[in-house]
Amino acid sequence: MPLQENMVIRVLFDEARIAKRNGELAAAIKARNPENLLVVAVLKGSFMFAADLIRAMHRAGLSPQVEFIHLSSYKSGTVSTGKVEILRDIDSTVRGRDVVLVDDILESGRTLAFAKDLIMARGARTADICVLLEKPGKRAVKIDAEHVGFLCPDLFVVGYGMDVAHAYRQLPYVGVVEHRGDDKQLEMI
Repeated sequence: MPLQENMVIRVLFDEARIAKRNGELAAAIKARNPENLLVVAVLKGSFMFAADLIRAMHRAGLSPQVEFIHLSSYKSGTVSTGKVEILRDIDSTVRGRDVVLVDDILESGRTLAFAKDLIMARGARTADICVLLEKPGKRAVKIDAEHVGFLCPDLFVVGYGMDVAHAYRQLPYVGVVEHRGDDKQLEMI
């Protein structure tokens, strides 16, 4: 989905700000003294954030094992369907381990509530949530993240792993697609 001539991506959180915050999040995770740490990245949107966060954890002195779970509640749209599906499960056991679920954004909360319940039901000692972005006004279920990178305005964001119709994941920053010369966000259909 290339940008049309009258569109532009406005940067909300740039590379430097994200990198700095990843270091702070890694330090906060380390301060909780996790044991037998397992990081579970929720695909697809978290892949860039998870990779950078895991490297920041290494620099902070942590040695987490890493797994990936692919959950979806969006299908191909931009609004959650409300039903979470496991598209790919983790292979590792979580019993007795401290787990950090890493996701790109906490919005409705359905996906992360589902993931946390699943990990705890499998016997994890703890299951903390770490998200790059949080939209607190959009919550559909009661869940909070222990670690939040940034509070995000109620806009549809792209970049740094997040997409619209599989486009813009490669951007090294988080941005909003807008009409050029307009302060209004592009309506995503």
